[in-house]
Amino acid sequence: MAGEPLGGEADWPGRGLLHDLAACLRFYSRLPVPRLLGEPEPHAAPDFRTAPRMLPLAGLILALPPALILIAGWRIGLGPFVAATLAVAVGVLLTGALHEDGLADVADGFGGGATPERRLEIMRDSRIGAYGGVALVLALALRIGALATLLDRTGIAAAVAMVLAAVLSRVAALAPMVMLRPVRPEGLSAAVGRPGTATLAVAVGSGLILALLTLPFGVPFLGIVGMVALALAAALAVTRIARAKIGGQTGDVVGACQQLAEIGALLGLLTVV
Repeated sequence: MAGEPLGGEADWPGRGLLHDLAACLRFYSRLPVPRLLGEPEPHAAPDFRTAPRMLPLAGLILALPPALILIAGWRIGLGPFVAATLAVAVGVLLTGALHEDGLADVADGFGGGATPERRLEIMRDSRIGAYGGVALVLALALRIGALATLLDRTGIAAAVAMVLAAVLSRVAALAPMVMLRPVRPEGLSAAVGRPGTATLAVAVGSGLILALLTLPFGVPFLGIVGMVALALAAALAVTRIARAKIGGQTGDVVGACQQLAEIGALLGLLTVV
């Protein structure tokens, strides 16, 4: 019947992992993920003490449709720029511009506020300002430009790189959650909790394994190293700036971290290919 949970018996191998994957997909996207058997409340905020262990796989799933659009657009002769633009647009639609919204809010708050309190107040405002608008334009331009250049240089390997950048950036975006305290006790970032050591190790380890699995698909080893290095550098930079500007992290900071880490990953590969 409609609305009934999926999954079989209450206790089955991998149930926790599948629940965490479903929670990540719901949280990070607009995909209509059905309720699974044993889930107490599928629409509640995910428990980030465990859920991020499935974040690399969730990132891979969310990046597959845009990657397929990138290949299809290129194959039918739309050209690298148009194909890359369509791919990024599909990705934004799938996530509901979740990370882009965070980037815009952080740019407005950090750029327009003189005190931590004022910065947080600006970040809470749903309206977008000049700093946020410019940040969005530049971020989208860099992502589209990087993908178009990769498509021109590497062909189908650009789609593989797009998937890998999505995986690495989401893992890298855990940095502020692990290293900084939530600055709003009532905020979503505080409600979801912090990834534990074991969870972080699984997320990082599986992300690196997925990175190495791209080798047979045309992504060079030095390119993978560059992607990992620049994604991590971008995440650590955002974390450091957030500590200086507001003394901690919010969901918007995590979103901004993901965006800049994705750009860093793509640029890291471009320096090699």
